Amino acid sequence: MTAALLKYQLKQGVRGRRRYPSVLMLEPLYTCNLACVGCATERHTGKLKDRISVEECLRALDACGAPVVSICGGEPTLYPELPELVEQISARGKHIYLCTNGLLLDEKVFGTIAPSHHLTINVHLDGLRETHDMVCAREGVFDKAVAMIKAAKERRYHVMANATIFKQTDVTEIEALCELLATLDIDGILLSPGYHYESVDRDIFLTREEIQAKFRRIRGFADRYPIHSTPLFLEFAAGLRNYDCSPWSTVTYTPNGWKGPCYLIGERFTHDWDEFWNGTDWSYWESRVDARCQNCAMHSGF
Repeated sequence: MTAALLKYQLKQGVRGRRRYPSVLMLEPLYTCNLACVGCATERHTGKLKDRISVEECLRALDACGAPVVSICGGEPTLYPELPELVEQISARGKHIYLCTNGLLLDEKVFGTIAPSHHLTINVHLDGLRETHDMVCAREGVFDKAVAMIKAAKERRYHVMANATIFKQTDVTEIEALCELLATLDIDGILLSPGYHYESVDRDIFLTREEIQAKFRRIRGFADRYPIHSTPLFLEFAAGLRNYDCSPWSTVTYTPNGWKGPCYLIGERFTHDWDEFWNGTDWSYWESRVDARCQNCAMHSGF
């Protein structure tokens, strides 16, 4: 995946392009088997009949040209055509992050989607048992997710975990989670501040100062575990460096079309790629002057 991204970036540089998508955040459905407290409402209230067809997903991928596809949602293992979708994306030479809560891996992935160097199963874990089950608003989710990580590794899948840091997150617990995941031979851990969806009004998201305080502590143990959040991002999250946003780097396609300007803010939707790409004021959103951007340090934006 790293080699593919570097090759792609070099090619864009030769062509003189400063803005280009590196990751397609593909949401083929808004249906989910959980209603997590930090998730946007639309991402767990959608009807399965309103899902995007495989053909439409591939048209979106071909239009943006990104070398990496993050299949999310909703819960992608509920997407009936998931094996075909993964096969078709892999056939195009693209790399896939299958972002899942892990609950249905044994039913929907094992035995139907083969392990591949193009596929990474990315299981969401926001803490140890009590915390994760609280965030997911259901008991037993943590234990099932850990069991599925073990089972996936036994079947030779490439497996990562993604942990979201909220206002109530105890950083000591995150270190304990990293230690547990390391014993499971996890292939990588991504850590990111909570995704402040504009449609979520709960008091669970961090201010910029709170993000920096927690990530300064995370940097203290990051080199002891297989954390894939880059050192440069961890320095940014800790307030040691600053970046403009790059919302164009991770474009989002949903059942409502292209979501602009970014994964978290849906000012407008369109099914036309050119209208989305050329009609978005990227300079404005890069500047982070919008009130909704003030406390964002989401890893995919930076």
